[in-house]
Amino acid sequence: MTRMGDVLAGFHAAWEFDSDSVLIRYERGIRTPKLFQALGERRIPLEAIAGVTLTPGKRGTVVLHAEPRPGADPLMEAAAGQLKEGCDPYRLVLPADKETLAEYYMDELRALLKEDDEPAERFLVPAPEVPLQFKAYDGKASFDGSTVRFRWFWTGASSAKWKAGDQSFPVSELTGVEWRSPEVFEGHLRLLRGEPGPAQADQDPAAVVFGLGYGPVHESLPFAAAVLAAVRRRGPA
Repeated sequence: MTRMGDVLAGFHAAWEFDSDSVLIRYERGIRTPKLFQALGERRIPLEAIAGVTLTPGKRGTVVLHAEPRPGADPLMEAAAGQLKEGCDPYRLVLPADKETLAEYYMDELRALLKEDDEPAERFLVPAPEVPLQFKAYDGKASFDGSTVRFRWFWTGASSAKWKAGDQSFPVSELTGVEWRSPEVFEGHLRLLRGEPGPAQADQDPAAVVFGLGYGPVHESLPFAAAVLAAVRRRGPA
C-alpha cells in the first residue's frame, strides 16, 4: 500500500500520493513547459480521476497518465482537448528504469479509484488563483474573481471594439468561456453570455484576440479556467 507522502519524481513534475488525492508539483526549470511553471502545484482529488495508464514514451521514457473525469477540472474543460501532449498536466514522464516503480503506483492508484467515467457534476480540482491578467493582441484582460475586464490597445483593437469602449463583465452575466489556443489560427478568448455575438472574435467586444506572443497558453488558459470556474460556482446564469 502506498504510504501517505510517497513521492514519484519524473521530468518536470513530481507526484505525491495521499489517501484521497495526488499532489502534483511542477518544476520551475527552464526546460519545464511554461504552463506547468504557471500552475506551480495542483491537488487532484482521486474522485476527479477516471483512470490511470502507463505507456512507453519517447527516447527511453515511460509515461504515467491520469485521465481526468470529464467536468472535474476547469483547466481541462477550458482547454477542450487543445493542449499539446507535452503540456498535459496529467502526464508524468519518467526514465524507463523507473517503469517497475511507476507500475506499482499505477496499480495502487487504480485500487483506490471508483470506476467512474460519468461526468462530474461540479469542478473537483481547484481553479487557478485570482487575480489574473494577460496581454492579448488587441487588449489587456484582467480578472479579479468577480469581474472580467478588457482594456483595448489602440495598436491592435478593431474599430468595432474602439466604438464599444473598454469592457467589464460581471461573472453573474456570463454563461461560460470559449478558449481557442493561440497555437492555432484565430486563437482567442471569448466570454459567453447566452446570446451569440459577432462571428469574428476581432469584432466582438466580449472577446480578445491572440497573436504571436500575445495570449500564450500559460497565461490565457489558466485565466479562462478561473473565469469558467467562477461562472459554474454561481450556477445557471
